[in-house]
Amino acid sequence: MTAFAFEISTTDGSARRGRVTTAHGSFETPAFMATATAATVKAMHPDSVRATGTELAICNTYHLMLRPTAERVNELGGLHKFMDWPGPILTDSGGYQVMSLAKLRNIKEEGVTFRSHLDGSQYELTPERSVEIQHLLDSNITMCFDECTPHPATLDEAALSMRRSMRWAERCKTTFKPRPGYALFGINQGSIYPDLRKESADHLQKIGFDGYAVGGLAVGEGQKDMFRMLEATTPYLPKDKPRYLMGVGKPDDIVGGVLRGIDMFDCVMPTRSGRTGQAFTWQGTLNMRNAKHLSDPLPIDDSCSCPACKKYSRAYIHHLFRAEEMLGPMLLTWHNLQYYQDLMKELRLAIAEKRLAGFAFSFHVRQNGGRIEPDDDTEVMLE
Repeated sequence: MTAFAFEISTTDGSARRGRVTTAHGSFETPAFMATATAATVKAMHPDSVRATGTELAICNTYHLMLRPTAERVNELGGLHKFMDWPGPILTDSGGYQVMSLAKLRNIKEEGVTFRSHLDGSQYELTPERSVEIQHLLDSNITMCFDECTPHPATLDEAALSMRRSMRWAERCKTTFKPRPGYALFGINQGSIYPDLRKESADHLQKIGFDGYAVGGLAVGEGQKDMFRMLEATTPYLPKDKPRYLMGVGKPDDIVGGVLRGIDMFDCVMPTRSGRTGQAFTWQGTLNMRNAKHLSDPLPIDDSCSCPACKKYSRAYIHHLFRAEEMLGPMLLTWHNLQYYQDLMKELRLAIAEKRLAGFAFSFHVRQNGGRIEPDDDTEVMLE
């Protein structure tokens, strides 16, 4: 059977271009995975998701354990069959959702008890149960169950939270059942404290994982601190393992993450924005509800190959949103996901041709209307 593997083909500074191989196929890195929280990418047919060039999907332990349950998905053949996604699947451990969605949660050493945000039913999620659920779902990449440290947090609070996550990571490693083509990723924590990030990275390496994620960022700390933490963390992560920045993000966050050695990204941004009328383009974002698009015959982006751009005008997309027609969110979600995949393709090409720094600068200028006046956060990205 196919072994889980990560091969780096080219580097450019700290950035890497590579390929991850799993039991259900491979994906190129840097990669942006489609958010399929409840075993579906909202407003998208699986064939449409694949048409954008998306190779990897992310599903969620917390949501799927509530409904339809991991046991039912397993009985029906696992996630790949259940959601018609034969390619690689990564599952979040549920830790973030327990902290952000669940009610009356109680964190203790054993795990977390909480009440469902759906009906108030009580559950307990432990490192062992999280790994078991992800196994039942047949996830190719299982994430360790961790505590997502809230922001802001004091040094002592962040240290307590991070060290608990490291103890949980050890239990996840013990519970995980190794098999060809499947992987377990550890999650680095430590809030915005470099020493804690290094301690976490060192601890995770001693345990030993197939890949390493950076968690607890994009939770309100701002882009400057996020990039600072990546610079304090990625040098201490193994060079031969994939690195995943969880929950990120906006296009310029992704460019900055790639510059700092990140290989994998996920975020609800393209799909959520697609449902609310925001379009991503190479010249910045557009609000398709804005009246200026009322009679605009141009496509959203004339360089885009998605159906929204090839077949329809901005005026039509504007009309769909104003009329509250379902086709509007469907077309705009497709466009946004296509944009994100096109961005990843351009980043991979720039790394291969060793011109990533120039691409990043040009990208920033275009996103800011041609102005070469980066704010403080972007200056950090372009250093």
